[in-house]
Amino acid sequence: MKTFAYRPVTEIDEAVALGGTYLAGGTNLVDLMKLGVALPDTLVDINQLPLHDVVRRPDGGLRIGAGVRNSELAAHPVVRRHFPVLSQALLAGASGQLRNMATTGGNLLQRTRCRYFTDVTKACNKRTPGSGCPARTGDHRNLAILGASEHCIATHPSDMAVALVALDAVCQVTGPDGSREIAVSELYRAPGDDPSRDTVLQPGELITAVDVPPLGFPSTYRKARDRASYAFAVGSVAAAVRITDDVVDDVRLAFGAVAHKPWRARVAESALRGGPATRDAFLAAADAELAAAEPLPDNAFKLTLIRNLVAATLEEVSR
Repeated sequence: MKTFAYRPVTEIDEAVALGGTYLAGGTNLVDLMKLGVALPDTLVDINQLPLHDVVRRPDGGLRIGAGVRNSELAAHPVVRRHFPVLSQALLAGASGQLRNMATTGGNLLQRTRCRYFTDVTKACNKRTPGSGCPARTGDHRNLAILGASEHCIATHPSDMAVALVALDAVCQVTGPDGSREIAVSELYRAPGDDPSRDTVLQPGELITAVDVPPLGFPSTYRKARDRASYAFAVGSVAAAVRITDDVVDDVRLAFGAVAHKPWRARVAESALRGGPATRDAFLAAADAELAAAEPLPDNAFKLTLIRNLVAATLEEVSR
């Protein structure tokens, strides 16, 4: 492993001023350092920053500190009662041990689990720009069908981020040039011709909290994976819907494991609003969203998988 400096900090301004790589739970970063994928010069340990609270806002929403552990957030009584899609997504991810370490901010900033990205003996445009994307003709069963490019077809691995996108959550960010807000749905970049950058964060910027607005209607999360636990999604759906007299009044829908980022299904949402709350309508909305998909031979099954997940999830949350 490459040698690096280690700097624990207790103040946000101190962390930002150091300009290194932020270390919280380390459940992804440390693995990537061991593999030689991540080679930081300085690790800034942010575990002592005051970012560990979940606060109910006056409007009924939440402010979640970036240092809140995934297990703590999943078990929080307000999250379980008012934002079950978030609690369920968190519990669908990783293992109990990892959830005890992983943080809200770190979960959002996970790198892809594409096997070519994590194997430094292989070409990868995300890890080494210009080296190629062997996944397109190689192992791409779990990779993207939406929003990819010829340079990268990696998928974002987070379950939690899919739920936060459906909830219209917003990141609070502090950096060398001050503070700003970024919607979680706008945090991630499409790969385009430069897949090396996953997010729009600038060097030195630190996510300090995530704000979740009030929801007020039922929500749920459904994940398909190759084994019952401790497995990344092959496909997932986060959904919230309000139905009046069998008509869809409002709906939030996001897909996981289909793109470089959690995929907000706005085409499907538009197709659903004002229409009947029926399985046929749910399937038609999924088809409308997936019309833009460009699957490869070994991941074309995701079209059927996501279509059926959308229908099953919306039927469940409509009851």
